[in-house]
Amino acid sequence: MNPAYPFSAVVGLDDLKLALVLNAVSPRAGGVLVRGEKGTAKSTIVRALAAQLPPVAVVAGCRFHCDPAAPDPGCPDGPHEPDAAWVRRPASLVELPVGASEDRLAGSLDLERALTEGVKAFEPGLLAAAHRGVLYVDEVNLLHDHLVDLLLDAAALGVCYVERETVSVRHAARFLLVGTMNPEEGELRPQLLDRFGLTVEVRATREPGERAEVVRRRFAFDADPEGFAARWAPEEAALAERIARARAALPAVRLPDARLRQITAVCASFEVDGLRADLVTAHAAVAHAAWQGRDVVTREDVRVAARLALPHRRRRDPFDAPGLDERLLGDLLDQTEPHGPDDPDDPDDREGPGRPEGPDGPGGPPADGSQPGGPAAPSHEISGEGGGGPASDASPGDREPASRSEDAAPHDSAPEDVAAVGTPFRVPVLRVAGVGEGAAGRRSSGRGRHGRAIGARLPGGAGPRAVDLPATLLAAAPHQVLRGRRGPGLILRRDDLREPVREGREGNLVLFVVDASGSMGARRRMTAVKTAVLSLLLDAYQRRDKVGLVVFRGRGATVALPPTSSVEAGAARLRALPTGGRTPLAEGLATAAEVLRVERMRDPDRRPLLVVVTDGRATSGGDVTRAATALAGVTSVVVDCESGPVRLGLAGALALRLSARVLPLESLGDLVSKRRKAG
Repeated sequence: MNPAYPFSAVVGLDDLKLALVLNAVSPRAGGVLVRGEKGTAKSTIVRALAAQLPPVAVVAGCRFHCDPAAPDPGCPDGPHEPDAAWVRRPASLVELPVGASEDRLAGSLDLERALTEGVKAFEPGLLAAAHRGVLYVDEVNLLHDHLVDLLLDAAALGVCYVERETVSVRHAARFLLVGTMNPEEGELRPQLLDRFGLTVEVRATREPGERAEVVRRRFAFDADPEGFAARWAPEEAALAERIARARAALPAVRLPDARLRQITAVCASFEVDGLRADLVTAHAAVAHAAWQGRDVVTREDVRVAARLALPHRRRRDPFDAPGLDERLLGDLLDQTEPHGPDDPDDPDDREGPGRPEGPDGPGGPPADGSQPGGPAAPSHEISGEGGGGPASDASPGDREPASRSEDAAPHDSAPEDVAAVGTPFRVPVLRVAGVGEGAAGRRSSGRGRHGRAIGARLPGGAGPRAVDLPATLLAAAPHQVLRGRRGPGLILRRDDLREPVREGREGNLVLFVVDASGSMGARRRMTAVKTAVLSLLLDAYQRRDKVGLVVFRGRGATVALPPTSSVEAGAARLRALPTGGRTPLAEGLATAAEVLRVERMRDPDRRPLLVVVTDGRATSGGDVTRAATALAGVTSVVVDCESGPVRLGLAGALALRLSARVLPLESLGDLVSKRRKAG
């Protein structure tokens, strides 16, 4: 097997290296969430870290990797004798795939044997395999929420609980948790973001020289992995030794009360929710002090820890991007700087605040970005994958000269007028009729592995994913005489097993079709439209939907946002949406039908909800009735944007063609409050 790419050979990414190293020194730092665009070596550096962790001693034959010096008293493979044989092995690196099931993550019980033979047979999952090692979750934002909850609970408690009917198993699960994600594919909920200790934002450099160094090293590694690893072996050995020394020194590091008060004051000033930020920042500051060879936490340790622990905890609105004002952080540290006997040797009093440090030692890497013992290196890294900018919000054909009114404009002109967006408001719940089998969510009725049990059925060929115990016993009871039962208890067979049918909620594809033409272009009116759509986007975010955005104006319709889990991207495109030009309503509906057709092939179980935001006018384009026919059978809602004392009712006529529900724009934000008052 080829060696992993050396950690020390990764170009730049100093913040990411430091965050990973701090967690390697102290797992209480809470793990690392790596946010960044594709092709920024996120996976490469995480895999490289595992090779730098000190080897661990495990009880021989224990599937849960118990420490022979302090075995888990509740280990399912235990109890282990004090003088049990043990072996030393490298720290494990376990990768959790996006499509993993709950059983694969937490472990599974052989329910058939448990019921038919009375044997508690447990098969460990990935959490057990990662114990005392690294658990790496690529694309963590694409995991189902219940899996992320289970994963983060185990990481916080250090214990995995598996409950299946009347059988319960627990085992130790302490690991370094590292998750990576591309924000373009959807954000984690703020509640889940908070469960990651540290976060790092990674972006690829645009400097040709730095990119060339990345490619040069990658070529060298691909051509001769063993030789490349050998050239970096001294730096790797030094890094591993330094991590081991810092781990050993960690218990002796002192956190003065004045520094603790400084940490809590900074967290309070940044208005982060809860107290997890204070705990994580304190643990990270202690780990940083140990990493730097200090026995007392200093101002610089607090600054570094806060810079890594607070950015993702400051999101107030789900559409807010994580971030931290480092100038404000410096001011807060100045205001809360202790002046007493707690830190008589604090080097920051001499060197001043804001001095960056990297994982290679005090002061960080050299100014030229070189690695110790290696060739000159740039300060960032990319992989061979390219990274382009975001797609344009409007096609070139829609960028047309401005005019004072639609009637005075040429047929193919579209004035560029970008209206502001107001504060989002609550909207009524929109659901897709019937019961689906799509991904778990919070919008429409769906059947799957989660929700309340509404019945039982025979399992498929792969056996039951879960067992409905009452239904299984009822199925077996009539056959006990024929099976020769003697005494208490039931004789169960495989064909008696039943699995529950559960009904819960599913997420849908919410496709917005927004009229951005001149008939909608009055600034106040378009502000109301954008605010309404943003409110619906926020509702889609909370209900775990995929979203898409089709815009029609000028010459035709464009897909401003292909179906994605990133409602943040939809909000960004909406805010920049220009208005003006003719109203090609038919083209907007036809484009929506094509988007739904393609998405149905990609994700056939996810049912669509079409939201058309328009005043119903069609001043150019094809036949609206024919375009609406292509959307037959799709659950639709028409948000009627017509205003003024005289109304033509065109949006209502469109709703009839689509068999859609009509929601007047001006009442969209009032429906929920009216229902509450009526109740």
